[in-house]
Amino acid sequence: MAEAGSFAERVKQQADIVRVVGEYVRLKKTGKDFSGLCPFHQEKTPSFTVSPLKQIFYCFGCGKGGDVFSFVMDMEKSAFPEAVRTVAEKCGIAIPRPRERSPEERQENQQRAVLVEMHREAQAFFTRQISGTPEGKAARAYLEDRGLDSNAIERFGIGYAPSAGDALTRLLKQKYPEKLLGESGLVSRGEQGGRLFDRFRRRIMFPIANESGKIVAFGGRALGDEMPKYMNSPETPIYSKSNVLYHLDRAKDELRRSDFAVLVEGYLDAIAVARAGISNVVASCGTSLAVPQIKLLSRFTKRVIINYDPDNAGQLAAERSVSLLLEQDFEVRVLALPPVGEKKADPDLFIREKGVEEYTRLLKEAPPYVDYLIARARKMDLTTGEGKKRAVNFLLPYIQKIPNSILRSEWATRVAQQLRVEEPVMRAALSKAASQRHSELKIQPELLGHSAKPVERRLIRMLAEAEGFRRELAQRLQAAQLHQGLETEKVFAALIVRSLADEPMEVTELAAQLEERDRRMLFEILFEEASEPTWEEAISCIEALEHRQAERELADVQRSIEANPPMSEMRGLLEKKQDLMRRLAAAR
Repeated sequence: MAEAGSFAERVKQQADIVRVVGEYVRLKKTGKDFSGLCPFHQEKTPSFTVSPLKQIFYCFGCGKGGDVFSFVMDMEKSAFPEAVRTVAEKCGIAIPRPRERSPEERQENQQRAVLVEMHREAQAFFTRQISGTPEGKAARAYLEDRGLDSNAIERFGIGYAPSAGDALTRLLKQKYPEKLLGESGLVSRGEQGGRLFDRFRRRIMFPIANESGKIVAFGGRALGDEMPKYMNSPETPIYSKSNVLYHLDRAKDELRRSDFAVLVEGYLDAIAVARAGISNVVASCGTSLAVPQIKLLSRFTKRVIINYDPDNAGQLAAERSVSLLLEQDFEVRVLALPPVGEKKADPDLFIREKGVEEYTRLLKEAPPYVDYLIARARKMDLTTGEGKKRAVNFLLPYIQKIPNSILRSEWATRVAQQLRVEEPVMRAALSKAASQRHSELKIQPELLGHSAKPVERRLIRMLAEAEGFRRELAQRLQAAQLHQGLETEKVFAALIVRSLADEPMEVTELAAQLEERDRRMLFEILFEEASEPTWEEAISCIEALEHRQAERELADVQRSIEANPPMSEMRGLLEKKQDLMRRLAAAR
């Protein structure tokens, strides 16, 4: 840290920690020290103390402590050299001139400064177009249709690139050399060194600023049906898409205050969320979230709510982002917005149709990432052991990234329950894999599913052999759909079809319709020793399945209740829960 004789050591000796901390915390003198509310955790009674004599701070509530540099590093989420510079500036300490740069370094710095200035001029050009030309008025009408009024257009610096192929190029050529125009990302060159022309044409333009607020790139949204729908600036000396988050320059203060970020995909989503009063929102500009972007965000918070688009691409992007964020020790939640009518809703559409309050409510209730991923896994085919294996292996890499071993074990058990994988061999394998960080379960698919329960095996035997009542039995099972969701569902379905059709029970012909696992199960059941079936026994087995079905429904209803749906839906769920509980109590 501050080495003897170094500039950092001189700053530390001259700095007044009370003055620096006092810019962030309201301090009150208490004896020889100063106290205030801790900025690192929520508290109502001051436990944060600053000692001007020792030039240190300490919180008796959360245990945070250190010197003036560590305080600034934590507050600004900055590295040590940046903290030294910040403290020096706050305390009026002269900062030594940096070493003499080489001619190449000076030229690169000058080039970057000119490119920044060029983007500032391009931004002014685009905003003039949207407010003062017929084409720009059409773009403004589109934005107003999306709910953006004049104040929003001005607030976020939105402009318009005209359809004329070289309007911006002609403007910039008056001041800047062609070589620099080509490196700016604003201008393209025709094939084989042809003429220069505007990269962005007939597009609504969103300025992309770096963390310090300087415009370094643009994103263009096609006004008509041109493809691609969205186009970003290419990589340039001042812009690398992996190192910039849209809206971070405006969001960073609120990110520090609220200590969490809302991560969305595109410009309009970020703008819609920010206009809703949730200014701690950033966007990855339609690209896959990259590690440098995550490290940039970590300077301000380590908590993220992902709210990507609900289409397949958005869901895959959310899964990739969860994985990357977990590797960087982020706390991650995921908000999957419900549809609006028949439309899948991104944040922009949802806020416009359902309102700010509803969006804010869902944001506060966004589940931990594991709950979101379990819901995704439950949409897979869970009727077979192979399907359950795929679902478990989909979830396992995320469970492995949970740093706490107790939490990993709890989530492993929860996954087993949610996927209805109740066999001890599965739970043991899942817990072991999670604790040892295996990448995939090395377990046979048939071990993942339930072996057929005695009640199911007995009913299958009756459907195959009880000529006197197998049709009536099939009718009862079909009417109540008691076989649905069972590991033996496909065997039951094949037997029910034949029984209702009064077809002869040709076992080999029936078995040929089944997959290998189900075929083996059928033959094993038919070769078991069993007594002669009776209708009374059949009724008893049906009642057992009804009881099990009611228990499954009750578990599903309880999960829906815990999701805290709207009151109109909640009333129906509570009524259904009471009905199911009465049915289960009566069956005991």
